[in-house]
Amino acid sequence: MDTPNFSFEQESGFTFVAGCDEAGRGPLCGPVIAAAVIFPDKNISIPVLITDSKQMNHKNRIIAYDWIIKNTIWAIGQCSAAEIDEINILQASMLAMKRAVESLATKPEFCLVDGNKMPKNLIGRAIVKGDSKSISIAAASIIAKETRDKIMTELAYQFPQYGWDKNAGYPTASHLQAIEKYGINQHYRKTYKPVRELLEKKDK
Repeated sequence: MDTPNFSFEQESGFTFVAGCDEAGRGPLCGPVIAAAVIFPDKNISIPVLITDSKQMNHKNRIIAYDWIIKNTIWAIGQCSAAEIDEINILQASMLAMKRAVESLATKPEFCLVDGNKMPKNLIGRAIVKGDSKSISIAAASIIAKETRDKIMTELAYQFPQYGWDKNAGYPTASHLQAIEKYGINQHYRKTYKPVRELLEKKDK
């Protein structure tokens, strides 16, 4: 497992460097969530595993999440399913990251963003697979993933038939069967192929 570090943060030459990442590009429903995280002290001793959230099990993510929210400056940004349909998922991911950065209590001097594109009007650099290289981006990936999973679990109480607490909105076989049986609601992304095809079928 890769262990991210502060090399990109230190290379920037700035003190307040925000790592940015998002969660929820692939699901058929729910918001896309972004997080921005600043480590104010680059010499801090970190007693928990912080790496790409996709490489971590749920238990380790929760431990890391609890430590990050207590020891860093962090914020969340999101775009709704309706916004995703309106501007597309790439633009919505960029906008969610921009909103996360703008919500930080301390304005960052520089941003490190996971991927190969920078959100508009943010100063910084994009790093491919940044969540396995930069610890600030890795921390943001954990915050974004855990926040989104909590949102989908809460929505699952209102709409238990879709199993969002287990599938997080991803197109699993059982989830696709559920939307075929129960239809969709306002949380679905109508431009996504399985949802769009269902709507087209219903219109015929």
